[in-house]
Amino acid sequence: MKLPIYMDYQATTPVDPRVLEAMLPHFQNDFGNAASRNHEFGWKAEKAVDTAREQIASLIGASAKEIVITSGSTEAINLAIKGVVEMYGEKGKHIITSEPEHKAVLDTCKHLEKQGCEVTYLHPDKEGRVSVQQVQDAMREDTILVTLIWANNEVGSINPIREIGALCHERGVLLFTDATQAVGKIPVDVEADNIDLLCLSAHKLYGPKGVGCLYVRRRKPRVRLVAQQDGGGHERGMRSGTLNVPGIVGMGAACALCEQELSEEAERTSKLRDLLEDKITGELDYVTLNGSREHRLPGCLNISFSFVEGESMLMGINDVAVSSGSACTSASLEPSHVLNSMEVGDELAHSSIRFGIGRFTTEEEVNYAANKVIDVVTRLRELSPLYEMVQEGVDLSTVQWQGGH
Repeated sequence: MKLPIYMDYQATTPVDPRVLEAMLPHFQNDFGNAASRNHEFGWKAEKAVDTAREQIASLIGASAKEIVITSGSTEAINLAIKGVVEMYGEKGKHIITSEPEHKAVLDTCKHLEKQGCEVTYLHPDKEGRVSVQQVQDAMREDTILVTLIWANNEVGSINPIREIGALCHERGVLLFTDATQAVGKIPVDVEADNIDLLCLSAHKLYGPKGVGCLYVRRRKPRVRLVAQQDGGGHERGMRSGTLNVPGIVGMGAACALCEQELSEEAERTSKLRDLLEDKITGELDYVTLNGSREHRLPGCLNISFSFVEGESMLMGINDVAVSSGSACTSASLEPSHVLNSMEVGDELAHSSIRFGIGRFTTEEEVNYAANKVIDVVTRLRELSPLYEMVQEGVDLSTVQWQGGH
């Protein structure tokens, strides 16, 4: 076993060696531009891109013509939400989303609010999930789009997308789902799941960084978008720019592998996740699971350790790469907006750690990480007067603290 150990698979994944192998020829020998229609170099590149589109579409139950290549999920999110608002703006300006969305969705919605859109931000339940009823109650005559995350990137909770999609189709409202964390980990079928628009990113499923795509439904209903990047009219006019052929080939290969190995990988990562949780909770008290126990991603475990600061913990387990519940996006130590929306409470949010288990995680690594966490939490709690008081049976909520704060 090599140190440090990588347990941050929700942030990014290593490129699978089989994916890299598929990509390599397209950097040197087969380096053509997929838009060059006059010679073999271009034809070869175009054929490679077409194959990748088939592989991506197959994983999500779409047709290859419905796949629009982007630089990743953030770009796909901008294209989907802004593209729908510009195209269907005359029908209405109301969007429904949820508080624990990824920042790419929230920031895009905030931008559109400045331009006159109205956005309803649904408040999730304690598990970080949104219900069909909530979406139904929020719908109005002028609602044109529901944009909901499929699986949350911080706590792994999965939303009832299929049922929400059915409701949207009944009401003639488009459904866009940020499926960046879901695709390749759980079964996704855009037809059965009633999805009109969906984004994914190659680097979350063992492909390269800097490439992703947007699925855009072609029939029942045919979804139309206003392009957000103009140029040579590539990608059926929805996204101009020379295609990143090696990246696209890698994304296709990564999707094909996910499709082949989905169920066994889900089973293996679930087992490792449960092993990690059982070991930790078997040795430590005051450990809280964040998210849903029943509806969650196989490889995601987000837990809070009372009476410990997340930052101190990260320093203690510095040879295990994980994420903490304080926003790493800024210098401030604000608790994560996802945990805030779930009303986890500042203390627990600050002491939360997200463990991401993936394709290359071993049982040996899980055991090492669990022992390290147990060790560090035990040590930090020995320094905590609050933990000592609780051990002695003091109810902290009744304590009168001295002095102002």
